Amino acid sequence: MDGQIDHVTGLLLIREHREPLDVWTTDPVREDLTSGLPLLTVLEHYCGIRWHRVATDASPVIVPALRGIRVSALPVAGKPGPYSPHRREPRLGDNIALVFRDEQTGKQLFYAPGLGAITPPVETALHESSCVLVDGTFWRDDEMVREGVSSKRALEIGHLPQSGPGGMIELLSKLPAATRRILTHINNTNPILDESSPERAQLNSAGIEVAFDGMEIEL
Repeated sequence: MDGQIDHVTGLLLIREHREPLDVWTTDPVREDLTSGLPLLTVLEHYCGIRWHRVATDASPVIVPALRGIRVSALPVAGKPGPYSPHRREPRLGDNIALVFRDEQTGKQLFYAPGLGAITPPVETALHESSCVLVDGTFWRDDEMVREGVSSKRALEIGHLPQSGPGGMIELLSKLPAATRRILTHINNTNPILDESSPERAQLNSAGIEVAFDGMEIEL
């Protein structure tokens, strides 16, 4: 989805795999993962990598294990990691969302764990999807500042907060009533992790779910 540490370092945990790891990324992410954060280079000294290019022009991403599912990438607003030479000049493909479409039923899932802004193509994909699994990182834009853990704001690092004007809750409220809405990629500062919190109650009343380990989604 991007070259951020929290989205790629899990590959190191399976470095002793008996076969090379199949990894799908855009060209910009591959560049960052062989330079600023050379994780793919490191893995070549273990199991190895079979890299597959992800295009950003909506052409299909071929994933053999997902028969009958059309996968395509959609560039989204965000930033590359701080170790990227392009940190201050983001490129198309630094951050993507994925659209999974069942070719038999036509039902679609939109997945965007990092989402810094809503562009017209993103808005269209959201409205066309039966289920949206989207960025739930922060409740407030100044959440980490309030908690004293960082001086960075949510929007500054490419995450649309849930609350406030133009936030994720407001966005999701505009989707068709039948759309399943799920938040993922929750930061440990986000109060929605507390199931008894008023913030979680606000999500519940809005019909918005919070993803959990082992969650299964059936369209």
